[in-house]
Amino acid sequence: MKKYVIDTNALISFVTDRNPEQQAIVKSVLESGSRLRGVVLCHAHVLTEFVYVLEKVYQVTPKEIKDMIRDFNALPGVKIIQEIDFKAVFEYWPEVVGDFGDALVASLAKAQKGSVLLTFDQKFLAQIKNAGLSAYS
Repeated sequence: MKKYVIDTNALISFVTDRNPEQQAIVKSVLESGSRLRGVVLCHAHVLTEFVYVLEKVYQVTPKEIKDMIRDFNALPGVKIIQEIDFKAVFEYWPEVVGDFGDALVASLAKAQKGSVLLTFDQKFLAQIKNAGLSAYS
């Protein structure tokens, strides 16, 4: 079964119309999870960033965001991860991956053997590839 570790910007692309191509990619990954052909792993920190960006940048109401997260969490194949392995995070941050949240997501991808990281952040993509992690392509 394919494992996808999803980053904040992928979720933002899915719920907004900022990039239809990215939106279609995320939709395809979520459908794979919904059909139980894959699992979509999302760290709770990603959801915290998701809330912040939707509220502050896109002016989405907290009620709408809550409904989005509730629907996302209810999808078959989606698993929210809350644990943080700080030893693994510190293997990346700050030398390999400069952003703490990105390092946290990278450490989750490393812990999930055979997973691919779904992000559209070009800087983060370069960092994870240099770290030997797999990215969705």
